[in-house]
Amino acid sequence: MSTKLISVLTFFFLLNIFQANAQEKITGNVLDHNQNPIPGATVLLLNTSLGTVTNDQGNYILKGSLKGSYIITASYMGFATSRKEITIESGENITIAFTLEEFTNALDEVTVTGKSIVQQVRDKAYNVSVVDTKKLSNTTLDLGHALDRVSGVRVRESGGVGSQMNFSMNGFRGNQVRFFIDGIPMDNFGSAFQLNNIPVNLADRIEVYKGVVPIGLGSDALGGAVNIITNTYTQNHIDLSYSYGSFNTHRSTLNAIYVSDSGFTAQVNAFQNYSDNNYKVNVDVADINTGEYFPNQEVERFNDTYHNETVIANIGVVNKSFADELLFGVTLGQSYREIQTGARLVSVFGGWHRKGKIIMPSIKYKKKDFLTKGLNARISANYNLGYEQNIDTLNRRYNWFGQFKEYEGPGGERSYSLYKYRNNNGLATASFDYKIKDKHALALSSTLNTFNRKGEDELNPDNNTYNQPRKTLKNVLGLGYTYEDNDWNASLFLKDYFQENRFSQSYNPTGNSGDVDYVNKSNTYNHIGYGAAATYFLTKNLQLKASFEKSYRLPDSNELFGDLINLQGNIDLKPEHSNNYNLGGSYWMNINKLHLVNFNLNGFYRDATDFIRPRLNTNQTMQVMGNLGSVVNAGIETEIRYQYAQALTAGISLSYQDLRNNTKFEEGQTIESVVYRDRIPNMPYFYGNADAGYTFSNLFKKEDTFNIGYNLLYVHDFYLYWPSLGSDKLEIPEQIAHDITLTYSLNKKLQFTLECKNITDSRLYDNFSLQKPGRGFYGKIRYTIL
Repeated sequence: MSTKLISVLTFFFLLNIFQANAQEKITGNVLDHNQNPIPGATVLLLNTSLGTVTNDQGNYILKGSLKGSYIITASYMGFATSRKEITIESGENITIAFTLEEFTNALDEVTVTGKSIVQQVRDKAYNVSVVDTKKLSNTTLDLGHALDRVSGVRVRESGGVGSQMNFSMNGFRGNQVRFFIDGIPMDNFGSAFQLNNIPVNLADRIEVYKGVVPIGLGSDALGGAVNIITNTYTQNHIDLSYSYGSFNTHRSTLNAIYVSDSGFTAQVNAFQNYSDNNYKVNVDVADINTGEYFPNQEVERFNDTYHNETVIANIGVVNKSFADELLFGVTLGQSYREIQTGARLVSVFGGWHRKGKIIMPSIKYKKKDFLTKGLNARISANYNLGYEQNIDTLNRRYNWFGQFKEYEGPGGERSYSLYKYRNNNGLATASFDYKIKDKHALALSSTLNTFNRKGEDELNPDNNTYNQPRKTLKNVLGLGYTYEDNDWNASLFLKDYFQENRFSQSYNPTGNSGDVDYVNKSNTYNHIGYGAAATYFLTKNLQLKASFEKSYRLPDSNELFGDLINLQGNIDLKPEHSNNYNLGGSYWMNINKLHLVNFNLNGFYRDATDFIRPRLNTNQTMQVMGNLGSVVNAGIETEIRYQYAQALTAGISLSYQDLRNNTKFEEGQTIESVVYRDRIPNMPYFYGNADAGYTFSNLFKKEDTFNIGYNLLYVHDFYLYWPSLGSDKLEIPEQIAHDITLTYSLNKKLQFTLECKNITDSRLYDNFSLQKPGRGFYGKIRYTIL
């Protein structure tokens, strides 16, 4: 069904290219009452997806197929929103200028009714948080650590820069939460393109959907999704940055775009990360020669260097009659990661490492009023031709002093391998939404994902294991309806989940020792999910939200076949599904037109079956994913934010989740499980963030700013194993980390930043015994050319 759908869409896409409609342009500026330009003001065409922000001169441009009548608005914090009715004819270019008056209307009218892009997302019926990354662009944060500041979210890492990262949200973790870039799933991007190596400068904002996911994000997300919206500029732009800091850490970014008057565009996003990750950890060590035992030693990591380099390039046209955006692109990247330790610090390695490359051509197409007025289309496809390689050729045994014993003959620290494999991931998406009059809309989406692992090992070329099939085919098809009114909106949707896995299993055909053969097998899953979401504004400042979804998550290829580092495959995994309930509200309050306060409170309940969770394998050197019959989770999250004029911001968020094993009888058992109703181990259940920032304007000269920012991270201690099993209840200790950032901006183009992370040099552990970096100092310089 998906193949036919994509064929039809491709036909219409090619047909639409030859349509010859004119394009229109709206230009203008936004000024204050003294006729000074207002940079960063939001300009929107209401009831469309078109909007922009003004540049440093207060100018803006909107281009596209705009024939018709609209209401155009301009808004900025501290000023009343200005609205104008316009009519634009075919091929016409018009100029609309705005003059905003300061505080002539209540400030909440500006912030709530003015409808910035961020606010429009928050106003939807879904339980969604929005990270405005423009406020973080001067920091050295990557996208993973930016998300770690969102209520209900925990980002766990096994070490420093480039280490394995695990994302959890409201009790769901890892692949149970799906990631997207501009609505395109990141399922096939490989190790060279991960959240904790992508700089925050790449994104304009991040949308975090908790529980219920919109149809437009077509994927099998069990309990939420993260959509990274990249920077899209309507004018020529270059953004450069470089940072250096502790543990020999280097990060640099380049974002550049060229847009001609004819609509031709070229875009380049490039970034690199490098770190020795040679921070110190505390661990027990035994002398490898004498066996003498040295408890609680402070040692330096010595096999943990990481670096990656990535370029994302696109070329094409924008704002043409046949396409609002038609881009042909390629993503090129490479990563190198030394593997210092296994799932716990008792395993230490001195030479094992891994390489990865991403070579991914892509095509993106967007069109408003595709074929008919009101029908919007978005089509994309990519294919990852890159590879991953596991390199383990030193026949040695290391300890934490860096001492090693070398053994005769070929061998490795864990597996003796030069295994190189290609996952051959392909992805195609198509989504359409059709507006019926002003209040009704339909949406259709389809996401097709293919996986076919091919590999070889020059150290063991005759190993038949590498020739066995490891294939998956997955498709998620969605249909939705949305109703929008002034005070409320609601959505209903259906999703069809399909997956086919092809693999082999070994057996002994003769009964003779060492005789091995393989038999090919396959399994297929097909499930229907559904859901609804609604929101209602009791007043213009008080919003209530409720949503429900019966969701499914199909096993990921790495979970089925392993990742050849610390994750062992399990082909017997079954899809997990969950009934997700969300209820919450938001309240905005304006005090004396200068003080803004925002309260958010959300409760959630998850009832999951065949819950997929990690556990240590038999010898506790690797993780393996397994199904747990039934898991329930009830929780609450709250956030309070305060802003004073354009100077002071502060906020605090807290999250509590009670994730419990609801499997009363384990498979094949008639006696109640000893861990029935136990809290799920190795999962944080109480955590939060606090932050504050103050900006001094015109400190040394006009238009310069100096900002002081502070962030606190807190995670309550939690058990590693089931609480009811055994007396040795190992735990991941309480985490408290303090960060401070100082930024000086000169003319809004040049910024200098100094950061201190983990000020108190606390011992931080996201995973048992895997200590994270201590105190670190970092500096960053950023320059923007418009």
